[in-house]
Amino acid sequence: MNPLFSPRAVPAWFLVLPDTDAAAPFARAALPHTTRRLRHPSGRPWLVGRWAPSTATSGGHGSARIAVIGDHAVSPEEADRAADAARSPAALDRRAAAWPGNFHLVSTVDGEVRVRCGAIGVRRVHHTRTGAGGDAVTLASDRADVLADLTGAALDERHLAVELLTHDMVHPLSGQPVWRGVRMLPAGHSLTVSRDGAARETRWWSPPKAEVPLRVGAVALRDALAAAVQVRTQGRDLVTADLGGLDSTAVYCTAVRSGAPVVAYTVAQHDALGDDVHWARRTVAALDTAEGIGPLEHHVVPADAVPMTYDGLDTLDDVLDGPSPITVDRNRRMRLLELAAARGSHLHLSGLGGDELLAGTPARLHGLLTVRPAATLHHLRGYTAKYRWPRRRVLRALCDRRDYGSWLRRVADHLADPPSPVDEPLLDWATFPRMPPWATPDAVAAVRDLLRAQSGSAEPLARDHGEHRELAAMDSLSRTTRYIDQISATHGVTFAAPYYDDQVVEAALAVTPQERITPWQYKPLIVAAMRGTVPEAVRSRATKANATFEEEAGLREHRAGLLALCEQSHLARLGLIDARVLRAWCARPLSAELETDPLHRTVACEVWLRSRQTTPVSADP
Repeated sequence: MNPLFSPRAVPAWFLVLPDTDAAAPFARAALPHTTRRLRHPSGRPWLVGRWAPSTATSGGHGSARIAVIGDHAVSPEEADRAADAARSPAALDRRAAAWPGNFHLVSTVDGEVRVRCGAIGVRRVHHTRTGAGGDAVTLASDRADVLADLTGAALDERHLAVELLTHDMVHPLSGQPVWRGVRMLPAGHSLTVSRDGAARETRWWSPPKAEVPLRVGAVALRDALAAAVQVRTQGRDLVTADLGGLDSTAVYCTAVRSGAPVVAYTVAQHDALGDDVHWARRTVAALDTAEGIGPLEHHVVPADAVPMTYDGLDTLDDVLDGPSPITVDRNRRMRLLELAAARGSHLHLSGLGGDELLAGTPARLHGLLTVRPAATLHHLRGYTAKYRWPRRRVLRALCDRRDYGSWLRRVADHLADPPSPVDEPLLDWATFPRMPPWATPDAVAAVRDLLRAQSGSAEPLARDHGEHRELAAMDSLSRTTRYIDQISATHGVTFAAPYYDDQVVEAALAVTPQERITPWQYKPLIVAAMRGTVPEAVRSRATKANATFEEEAGLREHRAGLLALCEQSHLARLGLIDARVLRAWCARPLSAELETDPLHRTVACEVWLRSRQTTPVSADP
């Protein structure tokens, strides 16, 4: 990896150190790169790093300290009271459950350190155990690359090979750090490190029982989303927001109704059927005439003013702590955030996460069949007609009651097979991932071995196929959200996705799945929740634009850049891909719907490897 890389190149990060002298060498290595430092009651360094003062609140009581870092409104006084409860992790978690937002929670009590990530993985925690014998310690950080740099961890080619898989939903392998010895704490878990440096992982969050009627759950979701937006917008002179699909429209209208000064941006599309601009203008026009709201500022960004997919791949040098498919759309997505920064915004609201949370998955029907057979069969008829699923495959999928370990073994056995047919019923634990055609036999074997090793002990994320699949999808896209925020931080803009807040997720998942997920209506929960918030003319919108045209046009326009990635490929040098096969794939016309997903993930890995060798050695705090 890049010998010049240092934590000073990362705009925002933190490192959690145990309360022991054995951690002193790592504290000494980290401190020159830090701008913020908190100490254990003993005086030893506890929480160090680089973060904006407005994102962190700390408090103490006796020998206990806590810190809250992220999107929150916790006051120093509340932090002091919470520190008093920190002697009992359960009591601290109950207190924190009332705090809206999305944040890390870190505590130190009598030499024992605890760091907690979110229920969904926007707020990640990574950890590693380093040293030998009595000098071994466990370090934790929100950034995997910071841990790798401080401990000298080497690249883990096996986990890098996992990143080549066509679907990013293979729990527990997807999203694991690509450095040896560095692990990711599962979402909804906390890491406790004792004074001697030993560590244990504990689950603090589980999805709620899905038994709340939609009419009740809609009110809870409305209130949770309002709190999630307000905790980010309060006290700000200006915020910006996406205004496109139904999910971002709900966030935007919630912000406007709260009195926040919001500037909206809508990207026009080349596709004549893309109707985001039409619905955005109707939304703004309706709100403008509402009492006490207008005038509103709304910008439509012309389609030609936004880069195509695959733009600038040869010049990207973002400091990400792992590969991300956002790479192929990086310049396209960042155009809005650049406009937000130029307008003077330090916060940009997004609707990311709404699809996975609100539309859900038909796989919920797999678990409902024995509980509500009549409703399940009714929904199945709708989905079978909508997606043209072969009835025989639907029946076979419904009867398949094999456990999650069996699914992982089947994935391992079929890694090199052709992709699943497009009419495969979406009722299994997840869509079967595949290694791309250019993956080498060594890469395929490495991923197969990892899958088989996990199959004997891995547990699904939830009780049934549907709940697991929804959480895996949210976990996957929350990583993308996290990477967008890492990029936007360099522009001084926080990228906010309120749908990933714990309280919002809980409110939505508590609704009975047969009401929340249906083939007969588009996202009925958010439609019901936004009554009185989103204008009536827009609230029942049932269309969703996509960027297929931009994908295919971008492939043609930037084919030379893609082919250049095949030359002197870092992945090929590591023995993970055959560059000749990849070059041939990039040189021919590709279907944006069916053939570009494996390309996205490979491009992400290649660009990420190159960026680690061109990362600057310093960044503004």
